[in-house]
Amino acid sequence: MPDSIRRLFAPAGRLRASINLGNPILAGKNAAGQPIGVSVDLARAFAARLGVDCELVVFDTAGKSVDAVKAEQADIGFFAIDPLRGDGISFTAPYVLIEGACLVRMDSPLQDNREVDAAGRRVMVGKGSAYDLYLTRELRAATILRAPSSPAVVDTFLAEGADVAAGVRQQLEADAARLPGLRLLPGRFMVIQQAMGTPAGRGQAAQTALAAFVEDMKASGFVAEALARHGIQGATVAPAR
Repeated sequence: MPDSIRRLFAPAGRLRASINLGNPILAGKNAAGQPIGVSVDLARAFAARLGVDCELVVFDTAGKSVDAVKAEQADIGFFAIDPLRGDGISFTAPYVLIEGACLVRMDSPLQDNREVDAAGRRVMVGKGSAYDLYLTRELRAATILRAPSSPAVVDTFLAEGADVAAGVRQQLEADAARLPGLRLLPGRFMVIQQAMGTPAGRGQAAQTALAAFVEDMKASGFVAEALARHGIQGATVAPAR
């Protein structure tokens, strides 16, 4: 990697990667409490390509991770592509596609995602998540409630008596297995395009280099292997751009 590109991404001599633990498809912690996951693997691979050390800057929500990159407290991050996040962050093409799903109580009358947006329905989402941003735009009649983070959605949904919990399918499936009396609605209400991003102020050369890295990681099988290695199901490698 040319020195000019290395300086764009690692002005402090190391690559600071913003890691969001709020999405279990992207990252989690191992038994020793260390961050692991697809985004961690990609961050370290990109640092290796630059020839610098990788510093993981870890957050519990997507919103905090986004803010860190916008404020240039991190050099790269891993985000769902959304128009509201485009101000201040330059995104690559997606590397992974993730399903957004809805969860309800077993005795709920709801049987389909299309029934969610109705007057009187209360939908719980993780504050600042891609699902929050999307449903805030799309729902016309239902009311959106916000949990502190995506992993807290189902517990908050139950505590506050909401009608629907919305979020990443894998998190909801894990919560349904953990807690009795819950079920997922069939299908999905959206597909998340998960991409890498860098502060917009780093310029076109940085954007081009990061975009090329993502395409290489998809084409080489790195992303698919990382998904398999971490036991991620329900997410697929995004098509080549």
